[in-house]
Amino acid sequence: MASRLYQVIRRPIITEKGLGVKETQHTVVFEVAQDATKSEIKEAVQRVFKVRVDHVRTANFHGKFRRRGRAEGHRRDWKKAYVRLAEGEKMIEYAENL
Repeated sequence: MASRLYQVIRRPIITEKGLGVKETQHTVVFEVAQDATKSEIKEAVQRVFKVRVDHVRTANFHGKFRRRGRAEGHRRDWKKAYVRLAEGEKMIEYAENL
């Protein structure tokens, strides 16, 4: 199970919207594995970052068709998770120096 924890959470999403949600709604945003469930995401964040999670929202993004000159292809599909931390929990700091 321990190795699966690090496969569920791929990377933090560091964008203006992600940082805004972090400050206003006590929520962090991650790119997660496509087959990860909400309960797996919750368990992974709780065990990796040692915080309590209130709830998780997810969004699936479908890869788009892109061209660059004659070359064409598809971007990959991916999944985003909005993880709200429980009341009184310290915020996860992954983007302090931006």
